[in-house]
Amino acid sequence: MKMSANRSQKETTMKCIITCCLVLLTSIAMAQDWKTDIPKEITTPDQVQSKIGDLDFKDGYPTPETANKVRDELDYIHGVNAFMNSIQGVSLYALRKGLADVGIKDGDFFYTTKLLDSKSLLLTANADTVYFWGNLDLSAGPLVVETPPMVLGIFDDFWFRWIGDFGLAGPDKGRGGTFLLVGPGYEGTLPEGGYFVLRSRTNHVTMLFRAFLEDNDPAPPIALVKETFKIYTYQAGGFGNSVGSYLAGDAPLNLKPPKRTTPRLVEGSGLVVNTVPPNDFGHYEMLNELVQMEPAEALDPELAGQFAAIGIEKGKAFAPDDRMRKILEKAVAVGNAASRSLGMGADPVEGFRFYGKESAWWNMLWVGGYEFLNPPPMITKEGVKPFPNSGARKLQSRTAMFYTATGITPAMCMRLEGIGSQYLIANVDENGEPFDGSKTYKVVFPKDIPAARFWSFTVYDNQSRSMLQTPQVYPRAGSQSYPTPAAVPNADGTTTVYFSPKQPQDIERGNWIQTDPDKGWFTILRLYSPLQSFFDKTWRPSEVELVK
Repeated sequence: MKMSANRSQKETTMKCIITCCLVLLTSIAMAQDWKTDIPKEITTPDQVQSKIGDLDFKDGYPTPETANKVRDELDYIHGVNAFMNSIQGVSLYALRKGLADVGIKDGDFFYTTKLLDSKSLLLTANADTVYFWGNLDLSAGPLVVETPPMVLGIFDDFWFRWIGDFGLAGPDKGRGGTFLLVGPGYEGTLPEGGYFVLRSRTNHVTMLFRAFLEDNDPAPPIALVKETFKIYTYQAGGFGNSVGSYLAGDAPLNLKPPKRTTPRLVEGSGLVVNTVPPNDFGHYEMLNELVQMEPAEALDPELAGQFAAIGIEKGKAFAPDDRMRKILEKAVAVGNAASRSLGMGADPVEGFRFYGKESAWWNMLWVGGYEFLNPPPMITKEGVKPFPNSGARKLQSRTAMFYTATGITPAMCMRLEGIGSQYLIANVDENGEPFDGSKTYKVVFPKDIPAARFWSFTVYDNQSRSMLQTPQVYPRAGSQSYPTPAAVPNADGTTTVYFSPKQPQDIERGNWIQTDPDKGWFTILRLYSPLQSFFDKTWRPSEVELVK
């Protein structure tokens, strides 16, 4: 009996030991169930080396010194992005301010009876067409604009987004039309018909058009513009609204005809005006003024967020402290340098070079079109064939465009023969060297230059991106004989244009553009009403060659 009891006790003890072991093993297993291995790539080391210095963390938590260092860097990045992504708006604001400084207010129009010369600072303007440029304010309600015939014109909002064309590339097809410009806050009656209705996301709209010489004379087109160009307040319920719309309660009844008014035209030939935006801290100050001037809805939230990140926000004062101002002064230097590199063609982004990487001729619009989204569609025998939409804004193209030029329209970058204008830019010679104003260069055009209306070269100052100032005054050469003599073709039908500080011996005046020995320069070739040989590249200018 005793032996049996001992055996039983031993068995009980063993069972207890086994049970305890099982419980322990289960506990260990359960303890390990809540813990997983953390991949190294998702962790942050205690110390990280970066371009802004060593960054220190305590098991992932940044030290105060690191947090401050990163905050400064983020503000810097936002400052660079804010500069590059606001050039288009600041450029137009600077133009409006520059005109206002010489007495040309909203509703007035700058125009040129003797064409533009090099005295004014205007981004890549030309000396070949009669300019008319003004800014309109829609905050008090829609405006009616009766446009003149036979012009090439655009309406852009104040973030340089295209609203519509008028004239040769517009719905009026060059016959002149009646346009109704409607601002973002208008909720009143609109006409049933009789107008080309255009809506703007901004209260201010810029209106630019160019009139073409007749028999090398600017006087006839100017007279036609003065006779036909009208701007006046839209009267709801008047022309464009039927009596039936009144009876239906959709519109008031307005039988009084509007007073059609020619805007005040201010002579711009020889006028000294600066419309070029600043490349220093003043850029941010102008940006803030623009943000405050227009509705918050005029900007996409992501872009508005970039500006807000550096203290520029609708309805709030822009008052950076010393820390932020120092950061923004560094940011604007890099933002300007990057924008200048893109805008001068120094960074040959894919798609910018018109004839491929081996050529210096370029145009930033061919990569993303006027909206900076997709290349201009192909024009085929079967019709218009657009490129697939990538869904991505070509930001470098946009920056390059507005650092160099003003205005945007499909007519500047479409593959349509005989309409609009096309541009090729050259900033370097055949060897890739920037142009030296003390040296002599030449470019040769094959015969049959593809411009149904006219072609021209204009030379610009690298610094101001405005026409180069020399005793020549009009730094151009082309097929027109006003305001300077026309270029003379060679005996074989080709045409050679020279660029040099002094007129080369035995070279016609019309075939020479003067440069400044102390200045760098670049040139733009313009083809008005371009022909198919330009688009299919069967016609191609030479590279700009250094004359030995």
